[in-house]
Amino acid sequence: MMQLFFATTSAYVRKVMVCATVLGLAEEIERLDSAAHPVVRDERIALFNPLAKVPALRTEDGLCLYDSRVICEYLNARAQGHLYPENAEARWKSLARQALGDGIIDAALLARYEFTARPPEKQWQGWADAQLKKVTAALAEIEHQASSFRAQPDDIGLIAIGCALGYLDFRFAELNWRASHPLTAAWFALFDAHPAMTATHPHV
Repeated sequence: MMQLFFATTSAYVRKVMVCATVLGLAEEIERLDSAAHPVVRDERIALFNPLAKVPALRTEDGLCLYDSRVICEYLNARAQGHLYPENAEARWKSLARQALGDGIIDAALLARYEFTARPPEKQWQGWADAQLKKVTAALAEIEHQASSFRAQPDDIGLIAIGCALGYLDFRFAELNWRASHPLTAAWFALFDAHPAMTATHPHV
């Protein structure tokens, strides 16, 4: 079996597992416990990824892969899937959407780490606010595109965006992003109800 350093709270791990579920590979992945942290290094993860970050996957042949973008593309190739469009224009659009979703997660993580990983005397509200401004701008772009989104997790860009929105619900519910993004909210209500999404909801 493949082995994956796993965390139920990680949006990037969720992205990998959504892809694995859609591609019919979830049962071929052994999920390994991890405790990834920006300061306290988990040396177990470093066996697969010298950066000690999740997700980190090892294939049956001993090939170690990281980060989520690489792992998702590997799983798609392994299953001969279609999460990455073959048409050039559609592919670039999908990859750009993946970058948008991943960017939301990156910024939200930095904002969260400011208050969960730093000592109180070193915390900087301005830094966290700047990260959340990136989230707000990305949400505005998603709202602009949402009317063209499909409701099925059959595209890596939409999977990344869906996992990013799920992470905001999980860690930043106070943002109430649905109130000012009705098209995105309507799309996500359908998208997040897919079995591959419901099976991977983040939790502590």
